[in-house]
This record gives sequence, C-alpha cells and structure tokens, in this order.
Amino acid sequence: MPLSVIDLYRDILPKTNCKDCGFPTCMAFASMVVSEMHPIRNCPHLAPDVVAACEKELDAQYKTGKWLKRDMARDALQWAKEKSASMKIEDLPERIGGRLVEKNDQTGLELPYFNGHIVIFPDRVTATDGTELTRWEQVFIYNHLAQGGRSLPTGNWRNFVEFPNTVSKIKSMTLHIEKPLIERFKGRADALAAAALAICGQNRREDFPGSDVAMLFQPLPRVPVMLMFWDGDIAEDLEAQVKLSFDETVTDHLDIESIMFLSERLRDLLLEET
Repeated sequence: MPLSVIDLYRDILPKTNCKDCGFPTCMAFASMVVSEMHPIRNCPHLAPDVVAACEKELDAQYKTGKWLKRDMARDALQWAKEKSASMKIEDLPERIGGRLVEKNDQTGLELPYFNGHIVIFPDRVTATDGTELTRWEQVFIYNHLAQGGRSLPTGNWRNFVEFPNTVSKIKSMTLHIEKPLIERFKGRADALAAAALAICGQNRREDFPGSDVAMLFQPLPRVPVMLMFWDGDIAEDLEAQVKLSFDETVTDHLDIESIMFLSERLRDLLLEET
C-alpha cells in the first residue's frame, strides 16, 4: 500500500517533533521522505523491521513516480535529448557550425557559445574544460540541435514581437529582460557598451545611428542577436529603451522558449560585467 505524507506521519513516525532527524517536525520529515526520497532510516526512533518494510513500499512508489516532486529541469533535459537523439554529431558542423573534436574517445562538436566554447556530446554538453553546463543550458543547446535548421543568417533583423507565437512571451521579454537592462544602464550607455565588448559584442552603431548603443552578439554560429539601447531624454520626456532583434532565420534554429532563454542568458552576462 503506498505511503502518503499523512500515512507516514500518522501511522509510522513517532509524532514527537524531536528534530533528531534534522527537520523541525515529523510532518516535514514525512514530506521529504515521500516527495524527495529522503531516507526514512534517518528517523532514529523507528524499529529496524519497520524501516525495512517502509523502504520496500517507498522504493516501489518511487519507481512509479507517485507523489515525487517533479524535477522540471531534469524532465526538460531528458525530453530535449530525446528530440535530438536522431542527430548525428558528425553531421552537425555543416548544419550549425563548429568543429568535431575527440574527448575521452568520444566524438563531440566544439561550438562557439557567447564569449567561450562548448562541446556537445549525445549525452551531455560541457565547457571545454569538461565541466557540464547547467541542465537548463543543456536543454537550450539540445533544442537547438533538434530544431534542425540549416539557414544562414540573412542580415534582416526582426523584433521579437514580429515572430509567430510570441504573444504569451512579450510581457516576459519586457519585464525580465528589457527592464533589468534599462534599470542597470539608464544614464550609463558607455557602461553598457563596455559590458557588451567584454562578452565579445561588436559595435554596430554606425548601422543604427539613432541608437545610443548598438551591439551585435554571436551567441551561436548561426544565431546572431542585435541589442539596441536608447538612453532617453528627460527634456523631451523620452524613456530609455532596450530592444533585442534577431535575424529573420532565428526560428529555423531555435523555438520561442529557446529564444527567451538565449535572451535571458545575454541579459545575465551583461549584468555580470557591471
């Protein structure tokens, strides 16, 4: 019979809230055991035969995922890997750029990524020193592989709102990407330009003379991003603005969620430089 948090608390645990397990209450301990696979044997007041019986029952329900807290990053990464599983590493340089490398008897794709390089393997994505990227970054990279695009950038820039299926994401783009950059760099256009150059941005203000800052980034070989900043004018009652533009081919290479992740990562890198 499966053990819920209430079952475990009511029928198994001592209900003394002694804190000997490291948690403030028996209910908190029960919740961790059921939802996050915390060892029930960490309660020192249970008889060995009770622990053994509970472990057997808990193991069975863990395998079915019953009441377990979902690890969204883990699930997303597994799904992204499955989507990209049909892609052969050897075929990727022609499609998305980069070069093949051999690491620990395994073929990987070394790919420029923002201001550094990564190595993509079928089962993981690492920095060049072997350190694995965060799970969300790996999700983003595997989604890039799975998208299957081959298009070369055309140099025709489009704002985020011009792409299909972005309506639900426009508010997030404004609040979580544009607004933090405006708050950090309002009145500090030179600081934004310096931060952009520090992460390998290229000054393109001559192409957009009406902006105070125009920087081209190449986070992935075939996925350029243009950041434009207008510092505003108090005398003319003009507010500061930040806009990210993408090559018209970006949706060949990234889905909308991945474009958002790319934008968030660029935001973080710029903020980290100041």
